[in-house]
Formats: sequence, structure tokens, C-alpha cells
Amino acid sequence: MAYRLRLMGDKHPRHKAALQLAVDQSGYGKKKLAAGRAWGVAVHESFSSVVAYVVEASVSKDGTPKLHSVTAGVHCNLAVNPKSVEAQVQGGALMGLSMCLPGAAITLKDGVVEQSNFGDFAVPRITDMPQVAVHIVPSAEPPTGMGEPGLPPLAPAFANAVARLTGKTPRELPFKLA
Repeated sequence: MAYRLRLMGDKHPRHKAALQLAVDQSGYGKKKLAAGRAWGVAVHESFSSVVAYVVEASVSKDGTPKLHSVTAGVHCNLAVNPKSVEAQVQGGALMGLSMCLPGAAITLKDGVVEQSNFGDFAVPRITDMPQVAVHIVPSAEPPTGMGEPGLPPLAPAFANAVARLTGKTPRELPFKLA
């Protein structure tokens, strides 16, 4: 974390604020994790909003990764409707998690995408979904975009935790969901 914050320097104050809020609220670096668990962190900007995730994950003996908790720090300037921001980030985390599960690959056959919609694409079930705590950086600046910004950083944060535990990405593991 310290290295990541140093890399940002003074050039990205909104990124640093979102990341620091997620870190502070998650307990990263202060809370001792259970054996076999690791932190994963990622931050991303899209639609002029910044979302940072700190996740806690584990990998079972059969290679199945599990996401236990997600803490989000969001910098969308003035949050006109904080509950809407929370819902958007939780939905983004759900869709981000879907990219990490078996069956999530978009495949081609004879140059044509084989999946047509969610019936052909694994979406997390309620048992796969951890609690997602969303914290918003206070700001009086004009609002920026919300909706999609919660999706991109979830998979990298989860992959960072899995890599810390195994040295592999989630897709490299020989896992299956029950």
C-alpha cells in the first residue's frame, strides 16, 4: 500500500483519498487475517469517478477461490444520492466477481461469440457474494459519473489476493464451484 501511494505522489489526490478510505475502513494493515486469507487491493477511475477496493479472500484446498469481504472507497465528488452510489458499487462488485468465476470466459467458435446473454455466462449466486461495504469520500465538487466505475477494480483486487496466496491468478487455478 505504501508503495502504491508513493507511486501516485501528489498527482492523483482523488485516487489516494478513495484508496486511503478503503484501507482505513477495511482494517488493512491493522486487522490480523485468519490463516489462509490475504488482502487484495485495486483502484480504478472511470467516468471521472474513482473506486478503490480492499478485499479479503482465501483459496480452498481444491483450488476454489472465495471472496470474503469487499471494502470500497468511492470518490465521485458530491454524492447526490449516497444510497444510489452504494447500490451501484455493490452491483459493480457483483459483476466484477462474475469475471473471476468458472464459466465466465467469453469464448469464440468459428469467429462468433458463443455466449448470448446471462443464461450462458456465470453470474455469482448469493452464496458467492460477500458483504460489500461502501464508503464515500466527502466532497462538495460537482458530481461525477456513477454506475460502471464499481466494476473494473473488483477482479484485479480479487486476483491480487489470490496471487498473494497461491502465486497464480484465479483462472490458473483448477477450481470448480459447488
